[in-house]
Amino acid sequence: MPSVGSWGLPSVSVAEWFSIEVFDGSSSARAWREAYSDAVVAAAHTEGLSDVSWHEFGWGVVLEVELPDEFAWDHLLAATAVRAALDAVPDPVGGLLVHRGRGGSAGVRWPRRPRPLAGAGAVALPEPVEQEMLVCRSGRMRPSSDLTPGRR
Repeated sequence: MPSVGSWGLPSVSVAEWFSIEVFDGSSSARAWREAYSDAVVAAAHTEGLSDVSWHEFGWGVVLEVELPDEFAWDHLLAATAVRAALDAVPDPVGGLLVHRGRGGSAGVRWPRRPRPLAGAGAVALPEPVEQEMLVCRSGRMRPSSDLTPGRR
């Protein structure tokens, strides 16, 4: 029986996608997938997995899991089998990305916000400054910026 929310309507939980991306390193990420995929997916099933998807690229593999919420994701990452799999990635320094959302070349969850202009439209032009003119002894007009102390 579905649970009832505070408004008397059935509460619906929307599942979220989470990703583990493994890059090639001293060995192939495909070999890592073959060795650890069953254990990781089995651990995800205990956390309420509703969908799973593996993707292979030229640079590595991506595991996408759909879980009920962020708490299930945190529990999955804390599972012993998953921790062992993440510790065994081919490149332990820079070969692992663990994040919310779909991985690989998937689009972002929310659209980007508009950025300020990077060209000439980004900064206002300075206000024009009125030059002060002085009359010299010779009767000619000269800008005050041309005069230096001690010069006539």
